This record gives sequence, C-alpha cells and structure tokens, in this order.
Amino acid sequence: MRDGFWLLNEMGRRGEDFLFILSYDKSDIRVYPLNSIPSNISCNIEGKEFGKAHTPSHKKYQLKKYPIPYKEYLKKFDKIQEYIASGDTYLLNLTQPTLIDTSFTLKDFYLHSKAPYKLYIENEFVCFSPECFIEINNNTIYTYPMKGTIDASIPNAKEKILSDSKEFAEHTMIVDLMRNDLNMIGDDTKVEEFRYIDEIYAGDKRLLQVSSKISSTLPNNWRENIADLLNTITPAGSITGTPKKRTIEIIKEVEGYNRGFYTGIFGVCIKDTLKSAVMIRFVEQKENNLIYKSGGGITSDSNAKKEYQEMIDKVY
Repeated sequence: MRDGFWLLNEMGRRGEDFLFILSYDKSDIRVYPLNSIPSNISCNIEGKEFGKAHTPSHKKYQLKKYPIPYKEYLKKFDKIQEYIASGDTYLLNLTQPTLIDTSFTLKDFYLHSKAPYKLYIENEFVCFSPECFIEINNNTIYTYPMKGTIDASIPNAKEKILSDSKEFAEHTMIVDLMRNDLNMIGDDTKVEEFRYIDEIYAGDKRLLQVSSKISSTLPNNWRENIADLLNTITPAGSITGTPKKRTIEIIKEVEGYNRGFYTGIFGVCIKDTLKSAVMIRFVEQKENNLIYKSGGGITSDSNAKKEYQEMIDKVY
C-alpha cells in the first residue's frame, strides 16, 4: 500500500497523467501513466477510452445466479441489526458474492455495458459502474453520492422513491458522511443539490437513481498530495456506512469474505482534472468461476427479505 500511495503522490508532483485503481481496503494500489497502460487493461470513463480498445462480439446472453442461502444472509442481517440497536452503526452496506453461470466473459461484460464508468482487467475482474466517486476541476472537488433506486416503469416511480422515508433517511446519512469527508480535505464544503433523480440502466431495465451533489475547495497543490487526499476519503461512504470507521470494522466481521477491488475506486488524473468511480456492478474471475458481488444499505427500518432480493436483483 505504501509504495502505491508514494507513486500516486510522485506522479502528481511530476504533473503526469495517470490511471489509478485502489482496492476496497487499499491493500492493492495500481498506478499507470496514461501513455503506457498495460495491454491487459481497458478503461472507459464517460465515453472516453483509456488502454486497449476492443470490438464487441455478437453473443447470445445467458445468466444463472447462485446466491448464498437466505438463512445465511439472515444471520448476517440480524447481526447488523444488533449493532444498529446498540448504536455502533446507523447504516451499513452489506454485500455478498454470488456465483454466476453465464455465456459472457469478463470482456463481454465490459464491451456490452452502457455504464458511464467501466474497467476491465483480463483474467481478474470487470466493473461497469453508474456511480461517480469524486471529480476535481481546477481546485474544486465534487462528489455525487447515490442512494435509492426504483424501477422507472413503476407508476409514479419518481414520487414514490422521493417520498419513501427509509430511502430519505439512508440518503441523508450518506450525504452527511460524504460532506464530512470532503470537509477533511477542503474548505467551503456545501451540498449544492440534494436528492435529484438520475436515469441509469441495469441491462435493458431503466432505473431511477437518487443522487446529491456536494462540493469543496481544495488547496492549489492538491495534485502533489493526491495520495493523501484519496486515502483520507476512502473507502467511499456510499458502500460502507456511518459512522464510517466503526461500520468498516463491523463489515469486516459480518460479511465473511474479501471484497478485493469490489467497492474500491478507479479513475484518471489529467492535468488539473480528476474523474473517478466507485467499483460497483462488479464481476470477478476466480480460477474458472465468475463471482458477481452486490449488496445494499441496511438500516433499522430494513426488511431482510427485501434486502436479500435487492442483492440478487443487482446481479444482472
């Protein structure tokens, strides 16, 4: 980890443009100059391709899911509720691995996804994320926490998601957490927009996603300290919970598996700009198996069966 952060700061000081990839626990940090990204890596951020480009194949899509049994999930859910009742956490993002059987390869997922943030590392994993982590333009940093999703085909979907008290509470907690995170690295931190609607796609399904926009002013030399900046605000609050430090400890105890790069971050730094994403919608290759990792936020108002189903529905 130390070498990865050192390289981040060094490239920032030298003014180089680079791609960076951080695992969830920051134990694996990879940094590559944009002009020499390895041939086994492809990255696409908001339609701009970095690394090796590929041509989509025409392949029939098939997918079978083998999630953990509900009883096993329920034990983890109930343990989290105990921690919520004791005041250790108020919101915790519980994730689990799901074995999948599919006709698609990791490369196929990358090529066929329409997500705004995509990353593919051959024989390791693919990510096709809808969620921006941070953006930096000149000396202003922005983050756009996403919490709350509904099928756009449901009648009055927008009104229903915005009036849902559980979704409101969950989103508010994440906005407050991210505002506090930005306040640790910048000044004049403010919520510019609170709970607006984005449209995203899960395969062919159109979804409405609730987001907010938060900004803060960075010092002029932020590039020279880019590793310190990223270390301070990761892991992302939207995939951990609040309070962050204690919630991360509970996640490690309850989930029972290694997230790896899932829910880490990746992005590119070009001159005085930076764009990055949270690595959700994530498929990992383990020997000859593909593992899809997914989850959702748990609060005191959560229903175990609904949360379990949401975890499965996010496998697509």
